[in-house]
Amino acid sequence: MRKNYRISDLKDYINWVYFFHAWSLPQQSEESKHLFDEAQKMLQRLQPYVKVKTVVELMPAWSEGDDIVVQPMRPCECGQSHPCGEPIRLPMLRQQVPGKDGMCHCLSDFIRPHSAMRQDKIGIFATSTSIDVHKTFPDDDYSQMLLQTLADRLAEAGAERLHEEVRKTLWGYAPNEQLTMAELHQEKFQGIRPAVGYPCLPDISINFLLDKLIGFKSIGVTLTTSAMMQPHASVSGLMISLPQAHYFAVGKIDSDQLADYARRRQLPPEEIHKYISTIDI
Repeated sequence: MRKNYRISDLKDYINWVYFFHAWSLPQQSEESKHLFDEAQKMLQRLQPYVKVKTVVELMPAWSEGDDIVVQPMRPCECGQSHPCGEPIRLPMLRQQVPGKDGMCHCLSDFIRPHSAMRQDKIGIFATSTSIDVHKTFPDDDYSQMLLQTLADRLAEAGAERLHEEVRKTLWGYAPNEQLTMAELHQEKFQGIRPAVGYPCLPDISINFLLDKLIGFKSIGVTLTTSAMMQPHASVSGLMISLPQAHYFAVGKIDSDQLADYARRRQLPPEEIHKYISTIDI
């Protein structure tokens, strides 16, 4: 499913805490109040022509050890979707140091193993704000930074609203959810939405696999050779519905886990090293 949002659709979904964090400003300062007013004016100026483009697909998935296996699907004219091509394996990383609950977690723990009795799903998503920051304000560094931080927040707001619609209608596992915007930002909803680059999903090369599954180009996003998304104000990741699913930090990984992960990613360890900053070797 692809959907475009206007700024007016997303203004309430913007998490201003992270906006001020990007500017290294306390939220209640005089400087932040002035910046907030400037941001509101810019959003109003951008409203007529800026869109946040989103794409999300729900696909059958199952876990195999520390991997999540996803079956690509193709929509048909009948309104149903059917398997398309071979399953794609998404290798995940596991904590090496137990968390507060004494467990070493991996995102694959929150997807059921393959079973004929009950099939699990996963959501694959991407969002992007369609604006060229440098062309919009070529000679104004302040306006460029303001626009970039707003574009980043709009892309995240698009993911927030998209996820809400997925939970309530598209996937529909939480149809009666009634949360305030503060509760949404506090992630009080069922399930999680780990983005690529999060501490629990630190390998940005996973973007290459997600691109194969949902086609980032459908929303105008391309990947660099280092797996970075272009435009910069873009987000990608997973949607997991399990009520017990939660965020965690993989932390540093050692040479043994690097070798195992590289084998599962079918890439040389030295190449994996480029994509993960938390390697301790």
